[in-house]
Amino acid sequence: MKIILHIGTEATSSEALQATLDVKRNQLLAKAGVLFPSSPGKRNHARLYMAMTDPDQVDPLRFNRGFITAERQATLQAALKADLEREITAAQPRVLLLSAGQLAGGLSRTSELERLRDLLRGFSDDISVVMHVGPQTEVMLRAYMLQLHEGRGRSLALEQAIPEGSDWRTACLSQMPEADPLRGIFPTIEAPLFWLDYEALQAHWESVFGPGSLSFRPHDAERFASEAVIDEIRDMLGTEDSLGRGEATPPRRLLNAPTLARARQMNSLLQAYLAPGTSILPRKLWSAFLGEVAIEGPEADPAALSAICARFAPGNARLVERHPALSAESLALPAPGAPWQEPDPLYGYRPSQYFMAMRWRIERATRAERAGKIAEAQGIDAAPATPGEGLSETARAILPPGAVVQFDQLSRSPFAPHNNLGQLDETALLPPYSPAPPRSLPAGSSGRVAVGCMKNEAPYILEWVAYHRAIGFDNFLIYTNGCTDGTDEILTRLMQLGVLEHRDNDGWQGNSPQQWALDCALEEPVIRDAEWIAHFDVDEFVNVRCGNGTLDDFFAHAPEATNIAMTWRLFGHNGVTQLSDEMVIAQFDHAAPKYCPKPHTAWGFKTMFRNIGAYQKISCHRTNKLRKGKAERVQWVNGSGQEITREVLKNGWRNSRKSIGYDLLQLNHYALRSAESYLIKRQRGRALHVDRSIGLNYWVRMDWSDHRDITIQRNIPRVRAEMERLLQDDQLRQLHRQGLDWHRAKAAELHAQPEFQDLYHKALALKLTETERAAYALALDVES
Repeated sequence: MKIILHIGTEATSSEALQATLDVKRNQLLAKAGVLFPSSPGKRNHARLYMAMTDPDQVDPLRFNRGFITAERQATLQAALKADLEREITAAQPRVLLLSAGQLAGGLSRTSELERLRDLLRGFSDDISVVMHVGPQTEVMLRAYMLQLHEGRGRSLALEQAIPEGSDWRTACLSQMPEADPLRGIFPTIEAPLFWLDYEALQAHWESVFGPGSLSFRPHDAERFASEAVIDEIRDMLGTEDSLGRGEATPPRRLLNAPTLARARQMNSLLQAYLAPGTSILPRKLWSAFLGEVAIEGPEADPAALSAICARFAPGNARLVERHPALSAESLALPAPGAPWQEPDPLYGYRPSQYFMAMRWRIERATRAERAGKIAEAQGIDAAPATPGEGLSETARAILPPGAVVQFDQLSRSPFAPHNNLGQLDETALLPPYSPAPPRSLPAGSSGRVAVGCMKNEAPYILEWVAYHRAIGFDNFLIYTNGCTDGTDEILTRLMQLGVLEHRDNDGWQGNSPQQWALDCALEEPVIRDAEWIAHFDVDEFVNVRCGNGTLDDFFAHAPEATNIAMTWRLFGHNGVTQLSDEMVIAQFDHAAPKYCPKPHTAWGFKTMFRNIGAYQKISCHRTNKLRKGKAERVQWVNGSGQEITREVLKNGWRNSRKSIGYDLLQLNHYALRSAESYLIKRQRGRALHVDRSIGLNYWVRMDWSDHRDITIQRNIPRVRAEMERLLQDDQLRQLHRQGLDWHRAKAAELHAQPEFQDLYHKALALKLTETERAAYALALDVES
């Protein structure tokens, strides 16, 4: 296996490369044998970078992600190595491609490169290093602006003051301060841009990785921002394989001239305020402050840096001779002009005036972090802490190193799960809902339509249909493929009874049967004539938690809404091991905590939308492809009836901490049901992701049984009445019984197979707290 290590930089559009690599991850492996691993980071391999810096070289990433001390970083290193080993073993690639935009500018010491080399040599000795470069004037300006985003308080006067004829890299590194995270001082952020001497950088890296190991490639901003970025990836990999079109990624918008000066001056003031070491300013809040001082203004001119960068011209010429991909134009420096001066911040700007209005937010953040990052940063040189402090004995025995890292980070972060959210008492025993009168639909309307896809769901269909009829859905359009348990027969009979529409989806094409079905659904009269449409699965129940528990009751709270983000509440197996004919909503009444921003699946949502033609496409979680000129007609709300349009108008399928809310409506997601149901689901795979199986990792992500929620059970009497009405049909009653018998027989069959019996016992033995489960889920790959 060959390893290609892409070391950046962020100033030369590494983010654009990584965006396409992320999208093309599966194609790269299938067509070119190239593994772009996800364990070091989904796009930018930030975990790789954080694990390789020297312990005392704390940077903003390590500080903000909780890897401040040497012990926590060591745990990260062990977890990263184990995760990479797992991915490589599973994929057996021809090439391992790693990419972290911070490596070139963040690893300044030989010891750091040796650590990186030793890690990679554990996988292969065939290592090539690649870096994209451009004229130093352009790269210096972008890199300086990126430093300002991260809090640099010193101006480019540092770089200007380096004497002509001196060793640029040595002079820059001599001015690198020691890390002092609490005071906002990070070495590679405050240091002059030492790595812009490309010749010296090459010598540094090749002193560790060997002569000829580093290749420079030209940074073409237009190419990187367009779909042609895929061609750069192919050239970088040296492959002729067709990988389709790349992701067009507009360049990151950087600071204009007056905002550049304003940000630098504000950073300097904030560092002075943090100097006593008793306050903390989280990265997100610091960035918000810089946004508040930004104004419109002219762009900064890279040519103003030509006098500083003229010293690099001879070295650039030698690099063009040694690196075939480079040309004289790719590293051409503009003619020296007027020397650089920090731009005028305009309008009599004084950062102190803004700071006085910001100070209370710093004090609030400090109180929130006093037991977290402040204590940790003050303990950089203290005795090592115990990784995984606070883990239960069960978790300590089974959690892999990566999950322990996640637990340490999560447990002291604002993302730690808890149940203190919203106003609803979910344990209160309230009277049953009254039966809702049937709706009379106007001529030509199919009303409120639920679209679903099913595969081997026979025991659960009648309850799901009865439930959603009881709360106000008028029609159903169900697609099936590959069913062997009687699902098709039940749906066919329900169609004969006029209850729903059933379509055979065995002839599906493309990447998934579900998306094929949703595309086909757009042509169906029942969808074309619908008032409202919602796509969700048979293990998902729309739980209206206001009024009489009907859709009408929710609509009354959000009369202007056109799109409703129905957020998942994940319900675990609740100690139920055996298949039963009892109602799902009665058996499973313990769920994930209401506040659960991690892992990403916990706050996923499905969408119910008014059929106004605002979007062109129905996808698994939401409507997509907003039509031109329709944005003004669209209003998204969450399950508390609060507007969230700005966050999800064009993309996104999960709620954030800002947009979460399900006081009035939530989507109860019974992904596992009983332990035996989980075995059968594991055996048949997944409807949307045909290339994914359901293993123990799926159980980890979905088995939340921490907090009691019986709000949906107020529906039981009216749902039971509707089921009994449906079951008066002799043929339907027999089909339902046969479907249940099929599943019981399948469960017995799987119990007899060692692989499934072992999985069954492992799943039931997995007793985790909510924070342990969230940490484990974050560390595991759901595709196992």
